[in-house]
Amino acid sequence: MATKNDELLKKLLATFRVEADEHLQGMSSGLLALEKTPAGEERAALVERVFRQAHSLKGAARAVNLLDVESLCHSLESVFAGLKGGRIAVSGPLFDLLHQALDALGGLLAPRAGASGARSPAIQSLAHRLDDASKGSLLEPEARAEAAAQPPLPAPGLASGTVRVSTAKLDAVMRQVEELLAPRLAAGERARELRETAAALAARKKERARIQPALPQLLEYLDAEQLFMKKIEDRLAELGRSAEQDRRALAGMTDSLLRDVKEMHLLPFASLLEIFPRFVRDLARAQGKEVELALQGGEIEIDRRILEEMKDPLIHLFRNCVDHGIEAPSVREEKGKPLHGTIALSISQRDGGKVELLVADDGTGIDAARVKAAARKLGIVTDGEADKLGEQEALALVFRSGVSTSPIITDVSGRGLGLAIVREKVERLGGTVAIESRPGAGTRFQVVLPLTLATFRGVLVRTGERLFIIPAASVERVTRAAEGDIRTVENRETIALDGQAVSLVRLGDALELPRTAASAAADRTPAVVLGAGPERVAFRVDEVLGEQEVLVKTLGPQLARVRNAAGACVLGTGQVAPVLNVADLMKSAVKRAAAPLAPAAEKPAEARMQSILVAEDSITSRALLKNILESAGYRVVTAVDGIDAYTALKSGTFDLVVSDVEMPRMDGFDLTAKVRADPRLAELPLVLVTALESREHRERGIDVGANAYIVKSSFDQSNLLEVIRRLI
Repeated sequence: MATKNDELLKKLLATFRVEADEHLQGMSSGLLALEKTPAGEERAALVERVFRQAHSLKGAARAVNLLDVESLCHSLESVFAGLKGGRIAVSGPLFDLLHQALDALGGLLAPRAGASGARSPAIQSLAHRLDDASKGSLLEPEARAEAAAQPPLPAPGLASGTVRVSTAKLDAVMRQVEELLAPRLAAGERARELRETAAALAARKKERARIQPALPQLLEYLDAEQLFMKKIEDRLAELGRSAEQDRRALAGMTDSLLRDVKEMHLLPFASLLEIFPRFVRDLARAQGKEVELALQGGEIEIDRRILEEMKDPLIHLFRNCVDHGIEAPSVREEKGKPLHGTIALSISQRDGGKVELLVADDGTGIDAARVKAAARKLGIVTDGEADKLGEQEALALVFRSGVSTSPIITDVSGRGLGLAIVREKVERLGGTVAIESRPGAGTRFQVVLPLTLATFRGVLVRTGERLFIIPAASVERVTRAAEGDIRTVENRETIALDGQAVSLVRLGDALELPRTAASAAADRTPAVVLGAGPERVAFRVDEVLGEQEVLVKTLGPQLARVRNAAGACVLGTGQVAPVLNVADLMKSAVKRAAAPLAPAAEKPAEARMQSILVAEDSITSRALLKNILESAGYRVVTAVDGIDAYTALKSGTFDLVVSDVEMPRMDGFDLTAKVRADPRLAELPLVLVTALESREHRERGIDVGANAYIVKSSFDQSNLLEVIRRLI
């Protein structure tokens, strides 16, 4: 009996969490709208709506014995009853507290949280603060301190007006439907083989008719053979017609079923976008900025799998806009801009089964010169290459790992990884990302994604004895490259296309395959021109076999990320062909084309051990940092405060300084300022590791010239080592 009760409770909890998620999303969006709505009937309607959501959630929680959820909802009801009755006034601290309560509810409703009949002290404390707020006695400093912490993002909710189907079941059906593509392709292959056999038989008949007069003695035998061949010919024609009819029927059913199941996988972008107004609000408030997020096109539908993968890239783009793009209100006022900045996300559908996302801000824009300088410092481009880059090419460097124009590394940004992650994820989905920026006017990111992931059209090519599939969406054209058409520009093979020199690389060379005699000696071979953003590269292949629809299979966890490969597919012949990753292929081609150039200077086998000075007054922290850095291969010298550290800097040579902020005699801020004022030490990288995490302290770290600001509460040794590797 207990087992049945447990099973019943488990089912009830699963149903409750789906319902609760809808209530929570409604409360969150209502609260954000309420914060922007002035007094009046519209505000009253919003208060009533959120009030009812809290009441409904409280009742549902009581039914499954989730007392913490019930307690919080009851306290939220008290607050909204006070707002509704006009007994309490809206304020920034009140909204901070309400958002904190919703975050707590989100944590309690997460799938990993189980049912509990006990009330936790933390939730009880939050409920008491809500009760105090409902009586008009909110403690503002405490609420502001709680709001400074960045809450985790809640998971996207389900779209309303739908029948709920387990995503596992939906994925299983999708996989089975996708498998229908294989017999469909095989049926087409059999029909082709039958046509070829019938054509061969017809050719044989013509040959027989030609020699028949010369063989009178065989006439009787040939007459019988002719009758037999006529039967075989008729049978083959009948089989060919039947195979073609079966192929068309199977293709029609497969296409229709696949289209319907694909549509089942589509979700509106709005189901993902609900989390971002809150995310942008909290991030902007933590930095003392005012930012408004405008969303447009949320009704556009896209494959659920793409939607899930795009959550992180959009987080990075919005964080980049808030942290790097939008200026502080005082700076915007000096520039004659509105005090609040604007970030706009516009989603639209394009031809060819594509969706376009435009993320734009009206902030300070990106300085191309600073991007070049950051790329030069990391060794991504040489001084000569940087000087030749146009503005658009320079801006594209922000997508390279490690490139950042931030003056300081913090727990929010500055490591140059966010936009690199955006590009990698978008390209993995088969999309592209581009950037435009105008100094002082803002930055715009353009992301183009496919509507679905299931199947796509690919160009089948042969290199040597191997077959490969190239996504047709990235193929600009197919041309032929003769030896006489090839020119050498800066030690690189090129061909002329539309009056421009385009790099020419053998596909086999880019894939590091051995050259065959045929491919090496071919005088005039096809070339497939691929484009990824502004870049274009022509790849020589031995044969282009045609374009067809293919089903991409992942390579599995063992081969999760093989360079140049996006997956594999089974052709109609039963052969397995790799599907090429165009973004990787372009990078491989650039490296291959650059091979004849002067090789980059290699690091000596025995590099000089880099030296780091650690300034920390705590013996325990000093020993910990020393141990971490020495284990990573650095030579470490320690100092007990700022004066001790500055003395060591004057008498020794160091590659980097790691300093605490709060120290006797001279703190970390004063040490940093003194280092920057010394001509000999002005360029020395300096990292502040401190417990001071307020926005004011971070800004002071930037002002005095620190290269990185790491908060001890979120300290991680791999994080520290990664920052140091970036700086030296």
